[in-house]
Amino acid sequence: MPSRSTADTRAISDPAALRETVAAWRAKGERVVLVPTMGALHRGHLALVAHARTLGARVVASVFVNPTQFGPTEDFARYPRDAASDLAMLGEAGADLAWMPEAGTMYPPGFATQITVGGLTEGLCGAFRPGHFSGVATVVTKLLNQVRPDAALFGEKDFQQLQVIRRAVADLDMGVAIHGMPTVREADGLALSSRNRYLAPAERAAAPTLHA
Repeated sequence: MPSRSTADTRAISDPAALRETVAAWRAKGERVVLVPTMGALHRGHLALVAHARTLGARVVASVFVNPTQFGPTEDFARYPRDAASDLAMLGEAGADLAWMPEAGTMYPPGFATQITVGGLTEGLCGAFRPGHFSGVATVVTKLLNQVRPDAALFGEKDFQQLQVIRRAVADLDMGVAIHGMPTVREADGLALSSRNRYLAPAERAAAPTLHA
């Protein structure tokens, strides 16, 4: 099924329908803002959508668990997925469109292109996750090319990722404004993350000390 909707948020998985929808907005002179996500949404994601609404633009939130940014021993298979919940939350937050492509749409047979950003990706997280930031840069480049937004919003929680995306967008002359938004935290200081659900109770209790 190419599309469905909850509240005022329409979900699309067909690239032609995405282009048609965005083109209709553009024809009316409307701006477009993209909020890329991997789903398993929480208040941090919804804060990005809420800020996007303040920019006076149509808001597209992408929901795609990107396989190319996971290493062979990482959690791609068990990464939390709940499309129905994500769509409901996006509807409540005021997103106009949920772009929810299939993996075969993003990486069809014969796909052979990778975006590699030098320098910024070689230390910190990049030193321990070879190929991760290439996967991130590639999928974000594809999302920006598909949606063609005026701006895209990312959380500062993944700060190295934010800098990699800014570098790629600047180097490739994409003409998209990249906005970094402050990290949203729990009351005890723990940054909101879709992966926090992996924490055992003792780990969850200790985690806020990393922010202290």
